[in-house]
Amino acid sequence: MGEGDLPNIAMNTIETERLVLRAYTENDFAAVHSYASRVENVRYMPFGPNSEEETRAFISMAIAKAGETPCDNVQYAVTLKSTGALIGGCSLALTGGGAEIGWMLHRDHWRQGYGTEMGKALLTFGFDALCLHRIVARCDAENHASYRVMEKIGMRREGLFLEARPASKGSDQKYGDELFYAILKDEWEAQKGKKRV
Repeated sequence: MGEGDLPNIAMNTIETERLVLRAYTENDFAAVHSYASRVENVRYMPFGPNSEEETRAFISMAIAKAGETPCDNVQYAVTLKSTGALIGGCSLALTGGGAEIGWMLHRDHWRQGYGTEMGKALLTFGFDALCLHRIVARCDAENHASYRVMEKIGMRREGLFLEARPASKGSDQKYGDELFYAILKDEWEAQKGKKRV
């Protein structure tokens, strides 16, 4: 793959120990809206709380993106392997030789390791299947749970950007700070090698 070329990531289903990352369908509306419309779930997100129209627009966008050729931005519905229940979403968007990843979980499923499981799955797909060089992620600087996931999956903090995003919901400020994390393929490979020893 030449410099600047993008692989076609298409819509691949990804399975982990407890999760299935799959394409969204119109039938996912109720499950997605149950977290996208709750202020506790979107406190640190640049969107929301969603109206029904906004959630439907997101699902339509995700379905359309999954059908593009080449596809360069995949939105995954995250379901429990054991029950099929949709508990959140995650994404991988290509940017040259790299990608940006992100995730969101319904608050009823916080603190159970699902965020870490999603993050590792996205890194594995990005580095092992797509042979990407670099993968990044970002979050509100107050979003401790999100940046802890980034650290648990081996990403490095590369920067703190002041007043770089809308402030978290409930803040008396207009803007919030943003943390930026990244990991290189060589770092990913080195971490995998250490775990095998």
